[in-house]
Amino acid sequence: WLSRTYPSPMAQPPNASPYVATHFSIDVECVATGVGHNARSVAQIALVDQFERCLLNVFVKPPDGVTVHSYLTPLTGLSKELIDTHGVSLEEAVTQLRLTLPKHAVLVGQNIAKDVQWLGLTEFADFAGMVDLAGLWRVWNKQYNSWSVFGQDHLVTTLLGAEVASQHDAASDALKSVRLFNYYQWLKSPNGGGDDALETAKERLLQTPPQPSFAKKNPSFEGCCMGNRKTCTCGAPFFG
Repeated sequence: WLSRTYPSPMAQPPNASPYVATHFSIDVECVATGVGHNARSVAQIALVDQFERCLLNVFVKPPDGVTVHSYLTPLTGLSKELIDTHGVSLEEAVTQLRLTLPKHAVLVGQNIAKDVQWLGLTEFADFAGMVDLAGLWRVWNKQYNSWSVFGQDHLVTTLLGAEVASQHDAASDALKSVRLFNYYQWLKSPNGGGDDALETAKERLLQTPPQPSFAKKNPSFEGCCMGNRKTCTCGAPFFG
């Protein structure tokens, strides 16, 4: 787990017991099942609550008859051994998730709607709502007269002062999302400095040059297109 560098009021359970979490992060990692950037299959699902408890971390086997072209290990932390040894069917994994995720949950994450789509979850049926960190931390860029949005790695390194590991996985990425949400909540509180402190943090995001993403550094990895719009190698369409 990552070290935390701020006293978030949501990072520890309140004194009253029992306590109930209201905000959760779901993160999905996928493997490449073809050379196109849309050829992906769910391979790991993690669920972390606002108190930083990892409630679910399950590996998923590809569907029958589907070949894995790349585990995209630097991006996902996944390997053939992990999936072969611990993987279950997507149906079983999603069943476990639904049993663990409370109906009152508000899901937070980077482009969280995509994770929800991957898992076939339904808002107001499986969970209560979503908060996209990309929108929460967006900054109005006066130079370009538009909103600037940032990837999770840039948010973590700039706001939390934490080094981003060279390898990602669903559980650690879900934890990062929880930390980023909690930090936003703390900054908005009187103890965190309120709106002025939040605007200062957002300005730091704008002024700090982001490191290039994995897809930007690797337009293709192990023969699989990584879906960077400017350097796409497969010609497949982009959705959203």
